[in-house]
Amino acid sequence: MHATIYHNPRCSKSREALALLQAAGADVTVVEYLRTPPSREELARLYAKAGMSPRDGLRKAEAAAKALAGASDDAILDAMAADPILIERPLVETAKGVRLGRPPERIREIL
Repeated sequence: MHATIYHNPRCSKSREALALLQAAGADVTVVEYLRTPPSREELARLYAKAGMSPRDGLRKAEAAAKALAGASDDAILDAMAADPILIERPLVETAKGVRLGRPPERIREIL
Protein backbone atom coordinates (compact mmCIF):
# COMPACT_ATOMS: atom_id res chain seq x y z
CA MET A 1 0.00 0.00 0.00
CA HIS A 2 1.21 3.47 -0.85
CA ALA A 3 0.47 6.54 1.29
CA THR A 4 1.34 10.20 0.98
CA ILE A 5 1.54 12.29 4.12
CA TYR A 6 1.61 16.07 4.13
CA HIS A 7 3.85 16.33 7.13
CA ASN A 8 5.43 18.78 9.53
CA PRO A 9 8.22 16.98 11.43
CA ARG A 10 7.89 19.49 14.29
CA CYS A 11 4.27 18.44 14.93
CA SER A 12 3.68 15.55 17.34
CA LYS A 13 0.39 14.55 15.66
CA SER A 14 2.12 14.46 12.30
CA ARG A 15 4.94 12.33 13.69
CA GLU A 16 2.39 9.96 15.26
CA ALA A 17 0.55 9.62 11.94
CA LEU A 18 3.80 8.88 10.11
CA ALA A 19 4.67 6.22 12.70
CA LEU A 20 1.23 4.61 12.23
CA LEU A 21 1.76 4.48 8.48
CA GLN A 22 5.20 2.96 8.86
CA ALA A 23 3.96 0.40 11.42
CA ALA A 24 1.23 -0.61 8.95
CA GLY A 25 3.94 -1.34 6.38
CA ALA A 26 2.92 1.44 4.02
CA ASP A 27 5.27 2.69 1.33
CA VAL A 28 5.17 6.33 2.44
CA THR A 29 5.91 9.45 0.45
CA VAL A 30 6.58 12.25 2.91
CA VAL A 31 5.81 15.77 1.70
CA GLU A 32 7.07 18.42 4.10
CA TYR A 33 4.35 20.82 3.07
CA LEU A 34 6.00 23.90 4.56
CA ARG A 35 9.01 23.33 2.27
CA THR A 36 7.07 21.96 -0.71
CA PRO A 37 3.52 23.29 -0.42
CA PRO A 38 0.72 21.66 -2.37
CA SER A 39 -0.90 23.85 -5.01
CA ARG A 40 -4.31 25.37 -4.53
CA GLU A 41 -5.68 22.80 -6.98
CA GLU A 42 -4.05 19.92 -5.11
CA LEU A 43 -5.50 21.14 -1.82
CA ALA A 44 -8.97 21.41 -3.38
CA ARG A 45 -8.62 17.85 -4.74
CA LEU A 46 -7.45 16.46 -1.38
CA TYR A 47 -10.27 18.11 0.57
CA ALA A 48 -12.87 16.97 -1.96
CA LYS A 49 -11.54 13.39 -1.76
CA ALA A 50 -11.68 13.61 2.05
CA GLY A 51 -15.27 14.89 1.94
CA MET A 52 -14.32 18.01 3.85
CA SER A 53 -14.34 21.71 3.15
CA PRO A 54 -11.22 23.87 2.98
CA ARG A 55 -12.46 25.50 6.21
CA ASP A 56 -12.27 22.07 7.88
CA GLY A 57 -8.62 21.89 6.79
CA LEU A 58 -7.74 25.36 8.05
CA ARG A 59 -5.29 25.52 10.95
CA LYS A 60 -7.45 27.80 13.07
CA ALA A 61 -4.80 28.31 15.77
CA GLU A 62 -2.73 30.43 13.38
CA ALA A 63 -3.13 34.20 13.65
CA ALA A 64 -3.67 34.55 9.90
CA ALA A 65 -6.63 32.14 10.10
CA LYS A 66 -8.61 34.57 12.20
CA ALA A 67 -8.83 36.96 9.25
CA LEU A 68 -10.53 34.16 7.28
CA ALA A 69 -13.46 33.78 9.70
CA GLY A 70 -16.11 34.72 7.14
CA ALA A 71 -14.13 33.87 4.02
CA SER A 72 -15.30 31.67 1.16
CA ASP A 73 -13.74 28.29 0.44
CA ASP A 74 -11.98 29.86 -2.56
CA ALA A 75 -10.45 32.57 -0.38
CA ILE A 76 -9.33 29.98 2.17
CA LEU A 77 -7.67 27.87 -0.54
CA ASP A 78 -5.94 30.98 -1.90
CA ALA A 79 -4.67 31.82 1.60
CA MET A 80 -3.44 28.26 2.20
CA ALA A 81 -1.59 28.23 -1.11
CA ALA A 82 0.04 31.56 -0.28
CA ASP A 83 0.85 30.66 3.34
CA PRO A 84 1.00 26.86 3.89
CA ILE A 85 1.27 27.25 7.68
CA LEU A 86 -2.53 27.62 7.43
CA ILE A 87 -2.90 23.97 6.35
CA GLU A 88 -3.92 21.70 9.22
CA ARG A 89 -1.76 18.61 9.45
CA PRO A 90 -1.22 15.80 8.93
CA LEU A 91 -3.15 15.14 5.76
CA VAL A 92 -2.80 11.55 4.52
CA GLU A 93 -3.83 10.08 1.18
CA THR A 94 -4.03 6.42 0.16
CA ALA A 95 -5.92 4.62 -2.59
CA LYS A 96 -8.82 4.35 -0.12
CA GLY A 97 -9.16 8.09 0.48
CA VAL A 98 -7.84 11.10 2.34
CA ARG A 99 -8.00 11.81 6.06
CA LEU A 100 -6.89 14.62 8.30
CA GLY A 101 -4.97 12.84 11.04
CA ARG A 102 -6.49 14.65 13.99
CA PRO A 103 -6.43 12.44 15.92
CA PRO A 104 -3.78 10.38 14.12
CA GLU A 105 -5.86 7.19 14.57
CA ARG A 106 -8.29 8.53 11.91
CA ILE A 107 -5.86 7.50 9.21
CA ARG A 108 -6.55 3.84 10.04
CA GLU A 109 -9.84 4.34 8.14
CA ILE A 110 -7.90 4.52 4.87
CA LEU A 111 -5.26 1.85 5.46
